[in-house]
Amino acid sequence: MQNQFKVLTLTFKNAPIQVREAVALNEIACRNLLDKVKEFTGATDVLVLSTCNRTEVYYAADCSFEQELIKLISIEKGFSATSAVVTYFRHIDDHDAAVRHLFNVALGLESQVVGDVQILNQVKNAYQWAADAGTAGPFLHRLLHTIFSANKLVVNETAFRTGAASVSYATVELVEELTQTIGNPRVLIIGVGDMGREVCLNFQKSEINNLVVVNRTHHKAQELAQKSGARAVYWENVWEEIEKADVVISAVPGDCFFISREKGEQLTTHKKRYFIDMSMPRSVDSSLETLANTYVYNIDNIRNRTNEALEKRLAAIPYVHQIIEEAATEFDSWTREMAMSPALQQFKNTLEQIRQQEIARYTKKLGAAEKDMVEAITRNILNKIVKMPALELKAACQRGEAEALLGSLATLFDLEKEVMV
Repeated sequence: MQNQFKVLTLTFKNAPIQVREAVALNEIACRNLLDKVKEFTGATDVLVLSTCNRTEVYYAADCSFEQELIKLISIEKGFSATSAVVTYFRHIDDHDAAVRHLFNVALGLESQVVGDVQILNQVKNAYQWAADAGTAGPFLHRLLHTIFSANKLVVNETAFRTGAASVSYATVELVEELTQTIGNPRVLIIGVGDMGREVCLNFQKSEINNLVVVNRTHHKAQELAQKSGARAVYWENVWEEIEKADVVISAVPGDCFFISREKGEQLTTHKKRYFIDMSMPRSVDSSLETLANTYVYNIDNIRNRTNEALEKRLAAIPYVHQIIEEAATEFDSWTREMAMSPALQQFKNTLEQIRQQEIARYTKKLGAAEKDMVEAITRNILNKIVKMPALELKAACQRGEAEALLGSLATLFDLEKEVMV
């Protein structure tokens, strides 16, 4: 039986930020989890995807590894596998549903801000980690490249990616609203990873231009500052810059950097100050809001905003679904043909064995030239015999009737039944 594709998923749709934070995996943790899944389960084609909005493990297997995967995540993150966190996981066992779920996630249909372009880059990173870990087999390679091709069609043929309706742009819009009454507001961006970078670049479309960027690796902050018109400062000055800022956007994980309430109390300027936490785990203490003139927003506060770009994206969703359906159908056909290949190869090998036996029996007295002629003639006959069943099987795959034909082929030529299914 061919392994069925499955997914263990926990997302913003059914899990609050505290729960998502508990299971969020950085790059090192994702790589560690891939190694553990490879070592302790029989799963193949494993992909680990973890963002601020979701933690998911895609895999192929002939049985469910739901409990094993949750346990491995709990070991990696240090929470009890019997805790309340576990109840937020959902497991998709149906092969087609899991495949289409990955299509929907990668193309932005499942994003908190519909059409978010960042998720595709995150999927590509997860794919690279799976390839590095040796958990990406032919099935996952083909599936992801099919998804990437579908994304190109979405970009080129629909308005789904028109404008900037991403989480990063929604953050810029939020900053604009919060600072309407502040003259020349000073905005500090901490961290220049994917999220911090996208936010900074989106400020180029805003009238807010007093931007400061800080990052542990200073040359990365400098490079981004040059592209975006911001000013880069050294990491050693981060608390001084927080003191000066009207808006602080933190895009570094909370296990690397944390703005606590105690640190907030030490700020000497008591002006109105906004903290926007885009990190996972969170890097801004929510209790900062108990301080005077201090306001905290996290990733869950950044909602879809009604604008022209978003309206166009929403209107394009049916076309995106159509592209996904066509791509998924083509992928399904390839999957069925791949499942049929071992049986077809065994059929061909059986005929080849018969051909070789008969040639050995009847060509003993023939000369070299005659043997070559018989070899060529019988090989051509074999190829023509195999061609028609191969075409019929491919057609049957398209109709979803390949299993019956494979069974008949097995009966007629006494092929191994295990290869037939």
